[in-house]
Order: sequence, then structure tokens, then C-alpha cells
Amino acid sequence: MQGNRRKDTRPELAVRRLLHAAGLRYRVDARPIPDLNRRADILFTRARVAVFIDGCFWHGCPEHHTVARSNEGYWAEKVSRNRERDRHTDQVLESNAWTVLRAWEHEPADEIARRVIDAVSAGRAAAISRRG
Repeated sequence: MQGNRRKDTRPELAVRRLLHAAGLRYRVDARPIPDLNRRADILFTRARVAVFIDGCFWHGCPEHHTVARSNEGYWAEKVSRNRERDRHTDQVLESNAWTVLRAWEHEPADEIARRVIDAVSAGRAAAISRRG
């Protein structure tokens, strides 16, 4: 498990490159809510958008998740806990006025980036209207 990266995975880097090229600036591997021990892969604080790019194995992708060959019970429980934690994180963030975007690692980076750009634009518009 030491070889598995928590941040800077290939899918994250591909999306971040596209977002940066589009002129967006963001935080990487940051907590949206300081007291909540959860980190978003990409975070837009002013627009209140948290982006999570989930690994197919670790988060139980319905399309690509595979069953572990050894210690099946442990890994099934681990993935189940991850999915439960993801749902809880989404609920907490959304109840605190954050927009949560989740993407699978197998999704095309340009599609993810487009969804993020749209959400950030909407979040910025909402922030302006809150101030005004």
C-alpha cells in the first residue's frame, strides 16, 4: 500500500493541467472545512467547490472495481468503509454550502475539467451575489 499515492495521481495531474490552462487556480490536497479530517483532491475555496477524483479499486467503482484475490473480506470491508466515508463527506460539505464533485479515475480528464469549470463559474457567481 505504500506505493499508492494519496495525491498527485495521474488522473489528478491531468485534470489539474487542464484547469490551470483554463486560468483557474486552486488548492491541492486541502481540507474544505478545517475541523473535518477529509481532504479534497482539488479545492476552490472562494467558489466553495471541492473535487474528489476517486480510484476505481479504493472507492468501489461500479464499472471497474475488482474483488481482491487475497484477504477478500478485509478489502471488501475497506472499500465499503471508504464509500460510506465518501457519502458522509458529501453530506457534511453540502450542508456547509460546498459544491461536491466526484469523478472516477477512468473518466476522461477533459470531461472532468469541464464539469469543474462549470461548477466553479456557478460558485463564483453565487459568491458575488452573496456579497452584493
